[in-house]
Amino acid sequence: RYTYEIAPVFVLMEEVVLAKLRALVGWSTGDGIFAPGGSMSNMYAMNVARFHRFPQSRRDGNWALPRLTAFASQESHYSIQKGAAFLGIGTANVCLVPSDARRMIPEELEKEIQRVKAEGSQPFFVCATGGTTVLGAFDPLHSIADICQRHGLWLHVDVTAPNSHSKVSLSPPSLPPSLPRADSVAWNPHKMLTVGLQCSAFLLRDASGLLQRCHGAGATYLFQADKFYDVTFDTGDKTPQCGRRVDCLKLWLLWKAVGTQGLARRVQRAFACTRYLAEEVKRREGFQLVLEPEFINLCFWFVPPSLRGREGSPDYWSRLEKV
Repeated sequence: RYTYEIAPVFVLMEEVVLAKLRALVGWSTGDGIFAPGGSMSNMYAMNVARFHRFPQSRRDGNWALPRLTAFASQESHYSIQKGAAFLGIGTANVCLVPSDARRMIPEELEKEIQRVKAEGSQPFFVCATGGTTVLGAFDPLHSIADICQRHGLWLHVDVTAPNSHSKVSLSPPSLPPSLPRADSVAWNPHKMLTVGLQCSAFLLRDASGLLQRCHGAGATYLFQADKFYDVTFDTGDKTPQCGRRVDCLKLWLLWKAVGTQGLARRVQRAFACTRYLAEEVKRREGFQLVLEPEFINLCFWFVPPSLRGREGSPDYWSRLEKV
């Protein structure tokens, strides 16, 4: 599907679901699209960030730009390097910032930005991770957002790892003060929320039509400006694809079927099983718990206050972000 007239119900459904997800992240406006997987969502973020900083890149390519550098944690997903290769930025221009074995160290990010600038390269993009693939660790988003704001860098938050897929809250006061500061977010309901594969949302805080300007080709046989309806519903030109699968339908159906609290219970049960397994490993002879699990995965964003456990304590965010 690519135009409203081809699939009107599904186009409207995607608009509604994306708006709901953005609101739960903490944005009252914005844009977004369902993408074929979290890796592609991260690549969308990198491409949109480059276009936002250097609009001429769309026409003139990387030849017209300074040498660009993207930043991500050593624990970040490999799709950041894949994206750099795919977009012509180059894997050598992805700076993997040292971590404390779990999270990106903000002071090291600042040092790397300064180093890159001194070498004549142009920083443009930082990918922070909300739930790393292996350990489920959260980068200190608030401190990273401060650095990005100071240097004028695009902040993308990758929350697509299995450990971090319910990070949406129904009560805005429980949101972390940093995530709404991100410029874009990649989120995969097809993991811990158990939506059928594939279902990946790329969410954008910008509401100025950045996706359209970055990717649109304006083919006149599809995207006429004088149609009888609001042509902003012709979403096919907002992505490098044209026709797309109706991935939003899977999340819409599941959400309607089990409800918000039903999704929350799924996540809470998974965490309860993890806690149980960790305790059993500790007490069982012949086994050793290599790493204590961290339950900072923001699963309670989907959980009403009446169902929250210790994660909802007043100082939770300050302990989580260590600021």
